[in-house]
Amino acid sequence: MFGIYLKRELSRRKKAALVIAMGLALGIALVITVTSVSAGMRQAQDKVLQSLYGLGTDMTVTKAREAPSGDDEEQGGPRFEFDATADGDDGEEQSSDRVMTQGGQTLKSALVAEVAKQDGVAEAVGALSLNVTKVDGSFTQGEARTDDTSSAQQGQGGPGGGTGQGGGTSQPRVEGGGASFGVNSYSVAGIDVTDQDLGPLATSKITKGKTFTASQTDAKVAVLSKSYAKENEYTVGESVKISGTKYKAIGIATPDTSESTTDVYLPLKQAQTLGDAKNTVTTIYVKATDSQQIDAVKATIQKNISGTTVTTSADLAETVSGSLTTASNLATSVGKWLSIAVLAAAFLVAALLTSSAVSRRVREFGTLKALGWPSRKVTRQVVGESIVNGLLGGALGIGLGLAAAYTVTAISPTLKAELGNTGGMGGGMGGGPGGGGAPGQQTSNALEIALSAPVSVSTIALAAGLAIAGGLIAGAMGGWRASRMRPADALRSVS
Repeated sequence: MFGIYLKRELSRRKKAALVIAMGLALGIALVITVTSVSAGMRQAQDKVLQSLYGLGTDMTVTKAREAPSGDDEEQGGPRFEFDATADGDDGEEQSSDRVMTQGGQTLKSALVAEVAKQDGVAEAVGALSLNVTKVDGSFTQGEARTDDTSSAQQGQGGPGGGTGQGGGTSQPRVEGGGASFGVNSYSVAGIDVTDQDLGPLATSKITKGKTFTASQTDAKVAVLSKSYAKENEYTVGESVKISGTKYKAIGIATPDTSESTTDVYLPLKQAQTLGDAKNTVTTIYVKATDSQQIDAVKATIQKNISGTTVTTSADLAETVSGSLTTASNLATSVGKWLSIAVLAAAFLVAALLTSSAVSRRVREFGTLKALGWPSRKVTRQVVGESIVNGLLGGALGIGLGLAAAYTVTAISPTLKAELGNTGGMGGGMGGGPGGGGAPGQQTSNALEIALSAPVSVSTIALAAGLAIAGGLIAGAMGGWRASRMRPADALRSVS
């Protein structure tokens, strides 16, 4: 009886049911859209942080660089030595590389094992970040010339005139000559080839050639980033010369994000030799046993290993700026409150429309009560109709929300993330590869991330729950109104 009556009443009031359902659908569609876009923002931020950390990295351990002393030879910046003497060949190409550690102050390699022993640490690997500044070019010697003025000065007694000894010559001067030099700077990361699942290379895939093997701990081999190899026209099998040492390129790495923060990857021992930093690292990449205990692990490392800076993904997220952060803030704050406001309005409109519909059915409900229907049965009828309207609105809202999320994913708007950096003076991001140039300089990396809007099962479940909740709220208000009607109200409406 309940089902038959429900079906008949809904079919008689299709327009009213559709209006209520559409109101709920718009609110639910907006919730799905905002939730999916927010999820896409979180994924984009994770990609940004992975470009610094490496896949699976929960935190990094670095040490802030100390201010250089007055006797530090690097106080005035890098120095380059060239031969510009007269004995050199005119126009001979000359080149000089300056290799410097970048990011924070170097740490002893033994600290990697010490960090790995801390409670809550599942794995730890060390890496050394270097910056190579290459200057190459040539000098062209000028020609020394003098003008013979003897003939021009004979018989002249003015200033610069003859000496009475048959004339003289002017002071010699140099004509022509000069120098032409180019400057190229790139980053090098020394990685632990025995564990490549954690650290700088973990965010890239080898698309040509191969990666390092565990036996190549001190081999003169290199993996190049795709952009660096393309810019310098390197291919697999060619040699890359760094500060006089040749490294064979065995692979090309393509980063998961749109830009790589490292140009050349070397085995850690080779990087230490290249940077004159034996048995040291600049960054320790750490993976925790439980992602929920990251803050506790951070506190443990800082307590037991003094003088270090531990940076988590949450710390790095605060330094990300650009359109990605702006859009994320809008989705999180404005979008959330807008969704709540629209959903509340949809619930209110559904409740008012249901209540209004009950008011127009005074004769119907009064007659039913006169026939012996108790108030609870009348209330159940109204609530049942409202829940069906809510489910219909939920189905329409889920469809609209999925369409909006698909549209965002199909368009894939590009967002820019600027990774603020302290250049190693404050540790943190400066400790990772690509984390800054010369000590004390303020630098930043910019990444472009394509936005997507993934819709999870939990989001669909939330939408269904909201649809049922909206139907219950509207039905409760309408049912309360219907339960208060009396048979006399039906008689008055007839008269």
